[in-house]
Amino acid sequence: MNKTNTRKALNPAYRKHKPLRKDVTNFITQLKWCIDAVKLSDDRAESEEHIKSHFKDFFTSTFYSENYINTKDRIDLAIYLDSTVKSDIGVIIEAKKPSNKSEFLTEHDLNRKALQELLLYYLRERVDNGNNNIKHLIATNGYEWFLFKAEDFYNIFYKNKELIKEYKLFRDGLKDTSKNELFYNEIAKKYIAEIEEVLPFVHLDFSKTNFEKLSDAHLNTLYKIFSNVHLLGHSFGNDGNQLNKSFYNELLHIIGLEEVKDKGKKVISRKPEKERDYASLLENAIYHLEDRDYLPRVKSVENSPEKAFNVGLELCLGWINRILFLKLLESQLLAYHKNDPKYKFLNSKFVKDYDELNDLFFSALAKQEDERHPKYKDKYKDIPYLNSSLFERNTLESEAFEISALSNDQCKVYSNTILKDASGKREKGKLPTLEYLFRFLDAYDFATDGNEGIEDAQEAKSLINASVLGLIFEKINGYKEGSFYTPAYITMYMCRETLRRTVVQKFKEQENDQIEAFDDLKSYCHRYFKTDDLKRFNGIVNSLRVCDPAVGSGHFLVSALNELIVIKNELGILVDAKGLPLRCDIEIVNDELYVIDDNGLLFEYIPTDKESTRTQHTLFHEKQTLIENCLFGVDINPNSVKICRLRLWIELLKNAYYTNENRLQTLPNIDINIKTGNSLISRFNLDDDLKDAFKGKEVNYSFKDYRNAVAEYKETNNKERKREVLEIINEVKHNFTSSLDNTFISKFQKAQGAYINEEERLKNLKAFGEKIKKSEKDELKRLKEKAEATYLEKEEIVNNAIYHNAFEWRFEFPEVLAEDGSYIGFDAVIGNPPYGVKLDLKEIDYYRNSYDFIIGHVEIYYLFTELALKRILFKDRELTYIIPNAWFSNKYARKYRQSILDNYKILNLINLNNKNVFEEASVETCIISIKKSFVVDNYLVKVGTDVTEESQYEFDVDRWSGNNNLIFFAENPIINTLIDKVNNAPYKIDDVLDVSNGIKPYQKGYGLNLNGEKLNDEDVKNKIYHSKTKLNEVYKREIKGKHIKNFQTLKGDMYIKWGKWLMSPKGIRYFENDKILMRQIIGKTLISSIDYDKQYADQSLYILIKKEETIGSLEYYLSILNSRLYGFYFRNYFSEDDALFPKIKVNELKSLPIIVLPENHQVRFKEKVVEIISLKNEDPQAETESLEREVDQMVYELYGLTQEEIAIVENS
Repeated sequence: MNKTNTRKALNPAYRKHKPLRKDVTNFITQLKWCIDAVKLSDDRAESEEHIKSHFKDFFTSTFYSENYINTKDRIDLAIYLDSTVKSDIGVIIEAKKPSNKSEFLTEHDLNRKALQELLLYYLRERVDNGNNNIKHLIATNGYEWFLFKAEDFYNIFYKNKELIKEYKLFRDGLKDTSKNELFYNEIAKKYIAEIEEVLPFVHLDFSKTNFEKLSDAHLNTLYKIFSNVHLLGHSFGNDGNQLNKSFYNELLHIIGLEEVKDKGKKVISRKPEKERDYASLLENAIYHLEDRDYLPRVKSVENSPEKAFNVGLELCLGWINRILFLKLLESQLLAYHKNDPKYKFLNSKFVKDYDELNDLFFSALAKQEDERHPKYKDKYKDIPYLNSSLFERNTLESEAFEISALSNDQCKVYSNTILKDASGKREKGKLPTLEYLFRFLDAYDFATDGNEGIEDAQEAKSLINASVLGLIFEKINGYKEGSFYTPAYITMYMCRETLRRTVVQKFKEQENDQIEAFDDLKSYCHRYFKTDDLKRFNGIVNSLRVCDPAVGSGHFLVSALNELIVIKNELGILVDAKGLPLRCDIEIVNDELYVIDDNGLLFEYIPTDKESTRTQHTLFHEKQTLIENCLFGVDINPNSVKICRLRLWIELLKNAYYTNENRLQTLPNIDINIKTGNSLISRFNLDDDLKDAFKGKEVNYSFKDYRNAVAEYKETNNKERKREVLEIINEVKHNFTSSLDNTFISKFQKAQGAYINEEERLKNLKAFGEKIKKSEKDELKRLKEKAEATYLEKEEIVNNAIYHNAFEWRFEFPEVLAEDGSYIGFDAVIGNPPYGVKLDLKEIDYYRNSYDFIIGHVEIYYLFTELALKRILFKDRELTYIIPNAWFSNKYARKYRQSILDNYKILNLINLNNKNVFEEASVETCIISIKKSFVVDNYLVKVGTDVTEESQYEFDVDRWSGNNNLIFFAENPIINTLIDKVNNAPYKIDDVLDVSNGIKPYQKGYGLNLNGEKLNDEDVKNKIYHSKTKLNEVYKREIKGKHIKNFQTLKGDMYIKWGKWLMSPKGIRYFENDKILMRQIIGKTLISSIDYDKQYADQSLYILIKKEETIGSLEYYLSILNSRLYGFYFRNYFSEDDALFPKIKVNELKSLPIIVLPENHQVRFKEKVVEIISLKNEDPQAETESLEREVDQMVYELYGLTQEEIAIVENS
């Protein structure tokens, strides 16, 4: 049987959440009462109906007081999703008396009537009622509880087509009896028997439980297994996908910032002058910058009116980053030492003011324990040395000042502060800013350990984990742009899919070319157990090179790190220093790594325990190895780079351990893998030769020295050696730059020399009276032009300001260079590149000259795609981005689409247009994975509308190539086939009907007014050419969109003076002929009718008239345009459909496919339309629904739709 460990059934993130003691005590009291009440009722031979009331009382008095709980049909008890009977059922409960042993489940025999009944009730809800919100199913007799996840019922039962077929026959009375016993004994029993061994379940047995003797960990688990978080999937407030807004807003207040809306975007700004608190970190810093005249000394930030703000904010962000990191460290140390208060150092008793905080930064954390000044050795004896550049004086601090320069003033407490005073009320008034910050942080739980305890305080603290901090870092860091944090479920999916494929490819190339999928790889690795084999496999994974070229806060790199750890664990190659595998399970939930030990408990590092230390040591060094060898990032924003480094240090900090010397393991110098620069701009090509950089007597280092220096930099924990190694790295990089510069300088000098020499020679000839030949003059002209061209080329490369932030992929990451210095490339490029970025003219010119994927409009994510595919990726490796989906059909993206479809292999394309991926952004997005390999033959690409496996299917890429490279796929393959049937029509509307916009009468600066001058504001406002009556023959009846309904044309109520004086009068043929008029804003269908009365349509309508050569009638074409099929086609095919006010654009209308029947076959369509129009003309309220449905059926038949396809259209 597939019994699930109770703890493992819980979400690991929820397991870390500590419930309040009072809540757990109440729960246990109610559970015991329920068990006793059921026993008493059973002893009294009460009915099962009576016993159900005890379960209802139990659920109501614990977690479900706000949920409707009752029977439904034959269901014993159901917990609904909210307080109303109209909501869906979330939990189905089957209750039995304890004495009814024959019908109740046992651990070794699930196939009893109780489970058979649950299956019947599940199928009724899922199949008949379409309820896809069921979360759990429970069978209980009070003492025992069997819990089943509805997700498992879905996969095992609902997906079983034979079971569903038999259930429907039984439901519809097509068996020999409709009694439930038939279903239990002949259907349910049979199908449960087939899967009984694999159906997962949780079993709780309280028949011998002494609740008073249960540990906190057991009580914690019991409490959570019955909670609405577990049974109904409610949020518990610590989701790494969710911003903790209370924490975020108060932190902004302490810094001196606020979040405001600007042009639809939430951005962070300095508070308005009247609301500024000069004791906040930012205002305190700006005061000192301006008052003490520091700004002129700051050279690293460009001069601008906002320089004081920019410098002040960057200083503050650096300090806040350090303090938040230290809060995590403090929580870690407290966990390691069982909350020993001597490890609690972030408080106003230990750190009294900014001077002492500065001492903590630079006199303690930045120095090894034995190098600290004697006056600090005792005070900081429990504070570890971290070896992180985070605690080295940064450039701004060197140019301006350290945090010790701030005044120790009092800051006004945030109006919605989390702080409470002694009486338990919200704190008011003012507090010293540093004390306020420390107390604020202390009001939250930063713990990263796996302690599954219970909170004895009166109020639980909200958990602030690394994912939540990452979200906050991203928002504060992107204060100017209103940056958008990629949700955890997206980064996890992208990293999981991409890295698993990449690891498979690596093993396929290096181990066995029969390995095709990750399951193959698992089977392959599990055949080996020798230490040398496991180390070899580790080496293959460690050789992965993963890059995010727009790294932001480092979210993707953190997700990649976690995924690589899980991959190693699943392959069985996550081993310690001796090559022995770890004894634990590892999984990722909400972007956090959870380690579960042999006992099913969340891993907790205990420094005195050998096995615990082995696990912690292994995880630390595995993360270190992967960060140093596998993860690389670049960002144009230096603050992003700092935060990315911080995120990776935090991931290492989680597994920091005590060495044999009883010192906390120092952090490696991982900062060298995350670099600042513009990923899209490089002075040097990837095939430029680096040999000249290592030639000459003045060159001190070889390419091998460069690689070794980078490796040593990551490992050393000696500050002096670190500086020496950094000097070697910088010197080599300077030599690279100089040698490549010298190539262009030398080229110019050579061309210039040739020109000067030839010019001098010809002057001498002329001086001696010789005649200069035309060929010699032409040669001199050629040499001059060459010299000028090489000069411009040299200036373009050597002195062009566009290269100020250039990033040199050619040599910045020696890890992706071969032994001879040639460029190899990355194994995976993953990220969320920027889009919608405003570029200056110089940048646009550079990109147009340097990139091929663009024509016309320069969209920056096109460039990041090309950067990966054409430049920095290794062959047969893949790119995965989340980007806008506008490129599917946007005319400016046609080169982008063509370049991808013609030259690379799309592996995955997930259209997230129905998902609100970015909370603050309205842009629709997609996830695309592309392999850098050319595919000649047609192939299948995996497409979908969500990251779940069920939403994805295989799609023939030729369908895009055969559709002018326009990208389209629907949420299921049946719709694709349906769309193809419409697209296969041999004609377009534009082939048979002449399409035009209606009249646009007025626009300032266009047309003519009564004085013969261009229209002005008053003319437009007064609508000078409109009248309520027909003044003369020049005035024509005007018709608007509101006058058009399907198959019904109403009379317009205004007249317009038509002529060349209007802004856009259009040709008279569009008005004086019979015509189809279509509203631009559509409804469930396209909305159009025929105007036989020569009305003049305005700009809210499209006009369609027959071309001279067109066969048939307008009524025939109207029948197709107004059909449900075409409404469905338009909404599904054109991705720019606005859900609120969807419009059809003129080019979309022209491109609609259409079948043109011979005229005699059009007659029946025309007759139906004429009948509908006639009825509506006689009575505008006439009921024509049945006739319109007949037209729909004729159109379905015309396009060859199946009954299944028709049902999809009808139900959409």
